[in-house]
Amino acid sequence: MQLSVIIVNYNVRYFLAHCLASVANATQGMEAEVIVVDNCSCDGSLDYLKEKFPEVHFIANTENTGFAKANNLALAQSSGDFVLYLNPDTLVSDSAIQRCLAFFEHNSEVGALGVKMVDGSGRFLPESKRAFPSPLVSFYKLCGLSKLFPGSRLFGKYSLGYLNENLIHEVEVLAGAFMMARRDLLKASKGFDERYFMYGEDIDLSYCLKQTGYKNYYLGNVSIIHFKGESAQKGSVHHLKNFYKAMILFVDKYYRGWAGIVYRGFLKTAIAGRYLMSVISSLGKSARRKFGAAAPADRSQYVSIELLGDACSAKQAGHIWKKYAPGAFIHYTPAKGALMATPLEKNENRAWVLCVGPEFNYDAAILFLQKHAPVKHVYWHYLNFDSMISSCDKKGLGEVLVG
Repeated sequence: MQLSVIIVNYNVRYFLAHCLASVANATQGMEAEVIVVDNCSCDGSLDYLKEKFPEVHFIANTENTGFAKANNLALAQSSGDFVLYLNPDTLVSDSAIQRCLAFFEHNSEVGALGVKMVDGSGRFLPESKRAFPSPLVSFYKLCGLSKLFPGSRLFGKYSLGYLNENLIHEVEVLAGAFMMARRDLLKASKGFDERYFMYGEDIDLSYCLKQTGYKNYYLGNVSIIHFKGESAQKGSVHHLKNFYKAMILFVDKYYRGWAGIVYRGFLKTAIAGRYLMSVISSLGKSARRKFGAAAPADRSQYVSIELLGDACSAKQAGHIWKKYAPGAFIHYTPAKGALMATPLEKNENRAWVLCVGPEFNYDAAILFLQKHAPVKHVYWHYLNFDSMISSCDKKGLGEVLVG
């Protein structure tokens, strides 16, 4: 077996369905297996997905064991020479997996790699390439200096903002949303540290993989979509608690003596400050809701729906949209016209639908989105699917439209 694709799911059945469709396209003609570990979802994920993807091996956990433990369970049952850890809220371009495997084949010193991730609006995600969170790097990150000076070799090291996002670079940390590694190295590293329940496990595994003597690489010439809807809770009290626990665990593992004591003290101070800011922010949001802040725009307010890409997929997407925006004008642009399109006319009352099918694959759709980024109100439809997905704002929840 050449490749094992491992995905952990928790209550995102529609996003995962689209993810699996993209993986099926990307692994055509390959010796590959796909393993999905469901962490006790309550949204009917297994029944819904098993019918659509009978070739996928599903593992049903009776409790939410966390990301690390679920991935290790799948790793133990996998057989691929290479393993791809993939988030369920991703869309993989048709050529991505083949290009990653080719990079391994031509570069024997590479132990693991990641790719360029863009969000649902086409914007580059800085977490695609990162450095290890040393005390100084963490300080610049948590105090905001890395955000103020992202291109600085001193202050911007956390996200390596001084490295061209479109090129290939050796890096330290790879994102767990798309991490491909040699199976023998994962076994030698014992997979993810199961003491991490949420956050930090990809940093830890990246560190362990580098300790084997191999290199971690970022491929800026390979792109995927990583929707950021669930990151809406970043900055929340729950997120900060889990983030703090993960960082303390990392410090305890790799920083001994006085360095560890100082680092832990700094983390406690920094997280306490972020915690206070989060509480104040949540109170402000609550007050705005209480005193009549505007609700998110109703989909029925769209006056124009622009369907782009595959003709059959677009026809199906149009039928779904009639349910949500019956008064909207629906316009279709064929795949050839979509790829040649001039900069989009963007406004709050227009939605864009990337209609994926034989005439307009994920490679073309992702290229289109990056060309016109950032694009608000972008939806994705895959041929013969009864749903569309969207998540264009990392501060907001994802959307699902079901026909």
